[in-house]
Amino acid sequence: MSHGIVSMVAVEDIDPYTPAVLQPLAHGLNLVNRAMLGLGMVALLVASGVLTYSVVSRYFLKASTDWQDEAAVFCLVGATFLCSAFVQSLRGHVGIEALATLLPPAVNRVRLLLVDLMATLFCGLFAWKSWTLFHEAWAEGQTTSSSWAPPLWVPYGLMVAGMTLLTLQLAVQLTARINLVAQGGRPAGGRR
Repeated sequence: MSHGIVSMVAVEDIDPYTPAVLQPLAHGLNLVNRAMLGLGMVALLVASGVLTYSVVSRYFLKASTDWQDEAAVFCLVGATFLCSAFVQSLRGHVGIEALATLLPPAVNRVRLLLVDLMATLFCGLFAWKSWTLFHEAWAEGQTTSSSWAPPLWVPYGLMVAGMTLLTLQLAVQLTARINLVAQGGRPAGGRR
């Protein structure tokens, strides 16, 4: 959730309220999120190339295209899910801040903690369900219903990776938020 003005410049710093035991995980997530961002950019380029080829081959060559739409969808699913943890690391997801200016700062910190908790629980449930779908598709050899029939574990695997990363990112941010609220909003290290 976005909580105020967010710079869209990637931040390499770890939240100072992140517990020391989770700082290596937070640093590792930063590195993985950067890699996923690169993969997401490549996936978007591939999807645009595939869709452009599809339009040109249908219009000019009168060729049937049965694989292009699914390939583009798989790329877009991958880009969306794999980059979600990076966006969350910037707290760049959509948030409604109507109450933020009306509440006292201490109450607002608790509200933000509850939002982070609910988001972590929801994404954790989504990640767990993604794992079950992935396992079923893998174990049963499920494929799409098209004539190309790619295996369904591919998009489910992308969903699993993205939602698991997002849940980990949210969990790390939640622990930092808990520390912030527990310290009464004072800067880490006791400085004002």
